[in-house]
Amino acid sequence: MSRSDARRPIVVGVDPDPARRTALAWAADEAERRGTPLRLVHAESVPTTELRRWEVPASWEAQNRTVQAAGDQALQRAAAFVAARRPGVEVSALPVEGYPAQILQEQSHDATALVLGSRHLSLAQGLFGSAPVALSVLAHARCPVVVVPEPEHVPEQPPYVVVGVDGSARCTSAVDFAFEEASLHRAALRVLYVWRPGLLGVLDAQSARQECRRLLHETVAGRGAAYPDVELRHELVSGHPAEALTEASADALGLVVGTRGHGAFTGALLGSVSRAVLRRARCPVIVVPLTSR
Repeated sequence: MSRSDARRPIVVGVDPDPARRTALAWAADEAERRGTPLRLVHAESVPTTELRRWEVPASWEAQNRTVQAAGDQALQRAAAFVAARRPGVEVSALPVEGYPAQILQEQSHDATALVLGSRHLSLAQGLFGSAPVALSVLAHARCPVVVVPEPEHVPEQPPYVVVGVDGSARCTSAVDFAFEEASLHRAALRVLYVWRPGLLGVLDAQSARQECRRLLHETVAGRGAAYPDVELRHELVSGHPAEALTEASADALGLVVGTRGHGAFTGALLGSVSRAVLRRARCPVIVVPLTSR
């Protein structure tokens, strides 16, 4: 990471519920590990409330003050949590009024990573209470987006990071970020290529596996020299990408995926594979856009 990158903050969306601190803890730990500032963001719109017939509606100013006070309190609690957990991390707080998805997308323009919490809600409810917000941020963010599940995930020891690849040039940024994460965490890196038998044309099974393995090795070629401390594991598996990635990442420090791909990940992120992985994974999922720097 360059010196200029070190000043690009880790941005975390603050959950107003003080009992939900897993994403905040992950962001604070990552900021200390990378030596970057931590920016706490709380975005809120003025609520519309249903009034009973005998109630006098509050003025817009009064509602706005209530929202601002709640946001300030949430940020103060979050800052105190970070100070107790990682006292050496430089923290700033940003209370903002507006649409959360739009604000978080804007914050991603100068961030090292954007961290969000997930409560593993049902498909109908979506992530973060609003599927359109979550998917919009993931699809349009300019930096890696980290989705941290609740409750806190306990990874296997010794630790490892999983990255899904598809043999295309578009997974380059995801692989680069995965190597960086593995090195920072002193963890191994499992590079996973998932292929689906029957989707590779006229090639027989043996030839198909050889071609997939070639693409797998080419995707990470040359990066080991930059990260000699990272134990690299190449893994070729057959099956459905979402199921294979979810299974491989069950005990991982994190699962890294790209926003778009080809081959086994045709139409993947943000598509059915990404939504399935985000819904099922028990470890943090890091979604890396094609160009994230």
